[in-house]
Amino acid sequence: MLTPETHVDQATGLRQMVNPRPVRAIAVTGGKGGVGKTNVSVNLGVAAAEIGKKVMLLDADLGLANIDVVLGLHPQHDLSHVMRGECSLEDVLVEGPNGMKVIPGASGVQSLAELSPAEHTGLIRAFSELAADTELLIVDTAAGISDTVLSFSRASHEIVVVVCDEPASITDAYAIIKLLNRDYGHQRFRILANMIRSAQEGRELYTKMCRVTDRYLDVTLSFMGAIPFDESVRKAVRAQKPVVQAFPRSKAAQVFRSLAKKIETWPQPSGANGQVQFFVERLIKYSSDYGEMVL
Repeated sequence: MLTPETHVDQATGLRQMVNPRPVRAIAVTGGKGGVGKTNVSVNLGVAAAEIGKKVMLLDADLGLANIDVVLGLHPQHDLSHVMRGECSLEDVLVEGPNGMKVIPGASGVQSLAELSPAEHTGLIRAFSELAADTELLIVDTAAGISDTVLSFSRASHEIVVVVCDEPASITDAYAIIKLLNRDYGHQRFRILANMIRSAQEGRELYTKMCRVTDRYLDVTLSFMGAIPFDESVRKAVRAQKPVVQAFPRSKAAQVFRSLAKKIETWPQPSGANGQVQFFVERLIKYSSDYGEMVL
């Protein structure tokens, strides 16, 4: 006799056959607001989808979600409706440029550590339904260094820290790296310099970060690249379009395309089962560290 657990195991096996490669989950963070983090998340996703990748973009700002605004989308539902069991994740998904799937964030909802066990279970089930349709999951975290930001970062395979060449940005970027390293043992971070005047300035910014982390932390930083200051980005934001599409020949757009291809050269995630719900399970586990929730 087939038990419910057997059906789940078989379904998981079928999903793994369809999608044998692990889903690569990338958290885009930075600490300070205003560093262009959401713009980076959106344009990386669009550029990756442009070269044929199945991309899912998750707006993980549970306080002030804004990816739908940046892309000019008008979702009828958001992640909070899924958490409450009012609709499926399929109902929430909005199609963005180049077929990229967008999960709108939920403005003003409680932190993940405050969700009920039923809401946790529902969230995992919701993501498992779409497991076979995603190769790259980009998580746009909120500004600041909240528990939720740390949870989303820890659950991801890669952490991209967006930093600008200004003291507040460098300080906040260092702070989130320090927290994730000292408190949770995360050792590898990718530094992405944004709004840079020259390639040399981007390298110098990365060197500044390395100089501080090498002295005080046990981490490995790698230079992901530098996105130039480009007026086309500002114009694209005003038009509610990604610069990759609005101004495809702009310097910023070319860099985003190069970065999307670069992601493909990164090592495959280890220890993942190839499913999106693996990310969600990790997320819930780490979120529980901040509350009294035990699943």
